[in-house]
Amino acid sequence: MTHPLTVIHARTLTLDDARPEVQAVLVGGGRVLAAGSREELAALAPGAQVLDHRDLLLTPGLAEAHIHLVTYGFSLSEVPLHGARSVAEVQARVAQRVMNTPPGTWIRGGGFLLSELGLSGYPSAALLDEVSPHHPVMLYSRDLHLSWANSAALRLAGVTDDTPDPQGGRIVRPLGCLLESASDLVARAIPAPSDAQYLAAARAGADDLAARGYVSAHTMAFEPVEAPRALQTLAQQDELPLRVWACLPHDRLGHARALGLNRTPGGLFQWGGVKFFADGALGSRTAWLHAPGFADGSGTGMPLDPPELIADLGREAIELGLTPVTHAIGDRANTEVLNAYDRLRPHAEARGIRLRVEHAQHLRAEDVPRFRGLTASVQPIHLQADGPMIRELMPHLEHLSYAFRSLRDAGAVLAFGSDAPVAPPEYRANFAAAITRVDDSGVRVAPSEALTEHDVLHAHTRGPALAAGWNDEGIIRPGARAAFTLWDRLGGNAQALVL
Repeated sequence: MTHPLTVIHARTLTLDDARPEVQAVLVGGGRVLAAGSREELAALAPGAQVLDHRDLLLTPGLAEAHIHLVTYGFSLSEVPLHGARSVAEVQARVAQRVMNTPPGTWIRGGGFLLSELGLSGYPSAALLDEVSPHHPVMLYSRDLHLSWANSAALRLAGVTDDTPDPQGGRIVRPLGCLLESASDLVARAIPAPSDAQYLAAARAGADDLAARGYVSAHTMAFEPVEAPRALQTLAQQDELPLRVWACLPHDRLGHARALGLNRTPGGLFQWGGVKFFADGALGSRTAWLHAPGFADGSGTGMPLDPPELIADLGREAIELGLTPVTHAIGDRANTEVLNAYDRLRPHAEARGIRLRVEHAQHLRAEDVPRFRGLTASVQPIHLQADGPMIRELMPHLEHLSYAFRSLRDAGAVLAFGSDAPVAPPEYRANFAAAITRVDDSGVRVAPSEALTEHDVLHAHTRGPALAAGWNDEGIIRPGARAAFTLWDRLGGNAQALVL
């Protein structure tokens, strides 16, 4: 089968230092064959079909560097709680879903923040019982490190005042909220989705991203095994509209070894990382901090995977050719991860693997230079909701919160994502937050950490490609994947163009 040649006419930002801007790109067989002036490419391929997009801007394709892709697909049909500003608003949205749901059916939702609901403590099950006495309800906070359940859900899960806290979690009293691994106690009581439902959610999540202009995504584990299996099925059926780099939870590393799993790319789905969690999250007060900790006296957060485990299993991951990928929000968590990574650096460098920190949200000045050569996978959109919490809970860390410019200057590779469904996969918000640093209350957070439009484009295209070890992505030059994003203006409306 012969592949037709196509020339795209558009003002093109290539992210290739050798030729940063061109007028046209020649594509064939799913690859970039040449980039240059319209006249140069007309001479190279006089019979090629022409796509005339001279009124638009062409760039390497957008990448979503941190998403829970199948969970995001499921979330598209759950109760949306982003932007809810009071408990009454949450109750109203749940009540509306109750009216249209058969009694006894689970109601799930997510996206709220305690601070946005005007709460200083944890809400009780009784507040949800008022609007849903007969439907079990489980709602996740935006950061997924806290859940809020009603009495029917707790009853089905067998959670009572006498239930002991599980390892790595806490059951809040009076009953209603569950922190970290305690959420699993209730989540296990929810009937498992069928394979068909997993497949539908995988398709919904991937199609939604593609419709937004994305051409690739890094999916971050913290999902049942059926989730990546559904994405693999879509890839095998040639129905996956994105290139996917997937992470294993570290407790499945033994299975990966037994199966001979490695990062050899093939097709649109690839296993690439092994995921660890050094701590929790800011909004749930489970981010791990150095003293003095949270300003409200709630402590220094919650360490999760021990640094020794990250170092030991990280070494095994590297031996399989997989990238250690560690969630670290608080400044103490980042210090401890960097300590573990210092032990892993020689092994990673020998294998051509770039160690990766997810979030890197709050840092000490002495730790910033230690990010040289690492991937800082960050989510500017979170700055918008977190700004007021940072000033209230950790004002001493504000100057190095979401420290994008400092990390870039230290030699880290920035890779932008959203952590959807924690936040919507909205690149416009990432552009706005990274460039303006303005939070939801209109205040600028650490304005000296602002980036330029070009920095953001790199962090949403080439940065994720480098993080995944994809030299053929996030750049427009001969041999690169023919996966682009078309813009009316940079950071404006976007559409994917994959040839």
